[in-house]
Amino acid sequence: MANKLALVTGASTGIGFELATLAAKQGYDLIVVANEALIDAAAADFKQFGTDVQSVNADLSSIDGVDQLLDATGGRQIDLLFANAGIGTGGAFLDQDVAMWRRSVDTNITGTIYLVQRVLKDMVARDDGKILVTGSIAGYIPGAFNAVYNGTKAFVDNFTEALRNEIKDSKGVTLTTLMPGPVDTEFFDRAGMGDTSVGQDDNKSDPLDVAKDGWDALFAGKGHIVSGLKNKLQVAATGVIPPSILAEQHRKMAEPGSGEQ
Repeated sequence: MANKLALVTGASTGIGFELATLAAKQGYDLIVVANEALIDAAAADFKQFGTDVQSVNADLSSIDGVDQLLDATGGRQIDLLFANAGIGTGGAFLDQDVAMWRRSVDTNITGTIYLVQRVLKDMVARDDGKILVTGSIAGYIPGAFNAVYNGTKAFVDNFTEALRNEIKDSKGVTLTTLMPGPVDTEFFDRAGMGDTSVGQDDNKSDPLDVAKDGWDALFAGKGHIVSGLKNKLQVAATGVIPPSILAEQHRKMAEPGSGEQ
């Protein structure tokens, strides 16, 4: 196992950090990436498990940034890909400048599917490899006051479902979508949602638990996994609750200042 390679995006904190830790514990060499210097400190943590670890500081909202990451492999075969990087966009959409919401779209959608396309093409050609893409139950909910993020996750959830069908004859390849609910990470502060009800909720999922759910589902060959019983129930409810009501419910969680009421 020591010569197998796992590539983890968004690995400096949160779910990505925990996924990289799980891979390192299983003896995978790692290439970990984030668009911040903290990725180097994270890589130092992963090295304690005795595998080869390389950190890359790259902007995955750009094609060039994804190419920079892939170039770092030096042509090595990627056995595991955890496409986990994502950016939130809290607050009223009309108050957001174009650069803000476009960065979220380009990171969560463009960078993610370009990376998946590049890696998955090789996996299908050799009929071997595993990919876990971090979607979200947010993709099932019209996300008032986090509208762009929820929209991007709706794309990811839908895209990966379609892609699984396209590659269904590649029996040696697994493509799994991890769909958590709110997770106790830096996401909400980075998205400017620290004063919201959901941002201040003390009952968010533990990122390690979410990462374990994703890891187990990936190696069980599952197409997707909703992490957490409460989130499973919420996804089931979206099939019967009108979208306008879902949007209003989301507003109560995500509207700026809602955590202070």
